[in-house]
Amino acid sequence: MRSSEWSYRSDSFWSNDNVAETGCLSIIVLGASGDLAKEKTFPALFHLYCQGFLPPSEVHILGYARTKISDDELRNRIAGYLLGERSSSPSEDVSESLKLVKYVSGSYDSAEGFQLLDKEIAMHEISKSSQEVSSRRLFYLALPPSVYPPVYRMIRKYCMNKSDLSGWTRVVVEKPFGKDLDSAELLGSQIGELFDEPQIYRIDHYLGKELVQNLVISRFANRFFLPLWNCDNIDNVRIVFREDFGTEGRGGYFDEYGIIRDIIQNHLLQVFCLVAMEKPVSLKPEHIRDEKVKVLQSVLPIKDEEVVLGQYEGYRDDVTVPDHSNTPTFATVILRIHNERWEGIPFILKAGKALKKGRYTCSI
Repeated sequence: MRSSEWSYRSDSFWSNDNVAETGCLSIIVLGASGDLAKEKTFPALFHLYCQGFLPPSEVHILGYARTKISDDELRNRIAGYLLGERSSSPSEDVSESLKLVKYVSGSYDSAEGFQLLDKEIAMHEISKSSQEVSSRRLFYLALPPSVYPPVYRMIRKYCMNKSDLSGWTRVVVEKPFGKDLDSAELLGSQIGELFDEPQIYRIDHYLGKELVQNLVISRFANRFFLPLWNCDNIDNVRIVFREDFGTEGRGGYFDEYGIIRDIIQNHLLQVFCLVAMEKPVSLKPEHIRDEKVKVLQSVLPIKDEEVVLGQYEGYRDDVTVPDHSNTPTFATVILRIHNERWEGIPFILKAGKALKKGRYTCSI
């Protein structure tokens, strides 16, 4: 494959030729009052809005959560995060984007709440109606996995796009997808019973970072790197995620998962796979996935002496953390790959909270 063909594509979300991609688009953020939504999801949507990908003539954003607040209260909560995202841009950009946002309050297992949500979505679809109208509904679950199953059922029963309209319904779920293999498989079977696979998007937002996306291009489109990327020329690989702040009132959520499940098992392991994998047939998602799986299958069992765990002083002072919690807030683990390219080379994955300096690096 010529290097000119290795341009990163991120259009797989829109790749179905049989799906209408015009008409109204409703983006529903479930868990809209939570930290993930405020700090990550809404700023990301604002970024897309500023780039012209979310035209006001088609798009409507609905927040849904248990917290009883008004539309304006939600807008006020997220406005500061949007200003921080685009501090050099006029504040009218923020004001105009917030006009797209509305809020519905309800519980995650309540028929009444989701019926009201469906009514709000339908009102938006009717307001954008024309001779050819489509109903595109995108549900983003900014929620802990424990509430995924009832939310799946409520969406399926009450909020699917209408059969008389073209378009689609899609569900986006974030990491962590369960706490272990058994819980992940259970969640997978529960969502698989209600939605077809093309409707389900399991994502790791860390892969959306530009430097992470460019990693594949840097590796395989650069002829200088290709002959050097092996155990003969590389001594070790260090993948580091260091935060200079603690749980900040989110200890109840964090304590359930810990730093390994929260950061290493997903964010850092994805970067590890991109660094270590062989060249995929193409940049299609399934081909990259196949190469990642081959790397993971080649990882040797982890030795106890190559794991370090810790907890920062003051972690249990957070009122949302149990008094006797031993949940790690710091972890270092060494992974070793048993294949010709990487035999004997340590991959050092390190993550921690409340450290002296925030830093996110991949050193080779």
